[in-house]
Amino acid sequence: MSPQDEPQRPTARERKAVLLRLDPAVHDALARWAADDLRSLNAQVDKLLREALERAGRTPAGLRPPRPRGRPRAQ
Repeated sequence: MSPQDEPQRPTARERKAVLLRLDPAVHDALARWAADDLRSLNAQVDKLLREALERAGRTPAGLRPPRPRGRPRAQ
């Protein structure tokens, strides 16, 4: 296998994609909550998981803060 054929490893700044199976009622409740907070469903799940990690004392070292809300600034 040549170096070009090797799978690319994500860099530290890339986000991981995860398939998440949810009960439809849970999905709907999360979607409503996210809309109430003006967040995407993905951002709401990320926020909730971060809060759960913090409460459990399992926040990983070097965890970056969540991305700021809104559109990225033009460069």
